Amino acid sequence: MRETDVQKSLRSAMEHHPAGEMQTAPEQVQFIQLLLRSIRAQRAIEIGVFTGYSALGIALALPPDGKLIACDLDANYLKESRAWWMKAGIDSRIESRLGPGKDTLTAMLEAGEAGSYDFMYVDADKESAVDYFNLGLQLLRPGGLYTVDNMFRGGRVADPAHQDESTIATRALVDLMAVDDRIDWSLVPIGDGLGVGLKR
Repeated sequence: MRETDVQKSLRSAMEHHPAGEMQTAPEQVQFIQLLLRSIRAQRAIEIGVFTGYSALGIALALPPDGKLIACDLDANYLKESRAWWMKAGIDSRIESRLGPGKDTLTAMLEAGEAGSYDFMYVDADKESAVDYFNLGLQLLRPGGLYTVDNMFRGGRVADPAHQDESTIATRALVDLMAVDDRIDWSLVPIGDGLGVGLKR
């Protein structure tokens, strides 16, 4: 892994966190950084921050004048994340937004920001996954990348016995992204499954 000392410290700190499984896998963050650099991303969005590991990785892959809009429902998580971002010296690249992701994305569109972002990463509630995709795609420029975590749901998406709301919602997102002609599509078997859509 190519990680900074702060990334390593944050990942280590989450090993005993009661919700530590919510943290994006390090190999997935490294792959996301490669994607960001490959399209020379300057403006990015993240829905679902937790304690800031994936946002830290995204911000590190942006140029010094880049900007990440980091959205979460939990003020305590955003506060904890900010402390890590400050340790890494990249907090100036990250703007936190507290509140439901759908509301934040809608407000961004209403503010005239359609087509002005290069990259989006979603690791949040699955029930809103299709809404995040449709709203996020409007905010991305042509050639921008939409990425979403947990497309495998630990294998539950492939098991008909699992009919919980989150798994059903994830199946609906897969069904949409796999055929949506607004994007080129790949499901990458990394972490818990990373969906990648390139906006046409």
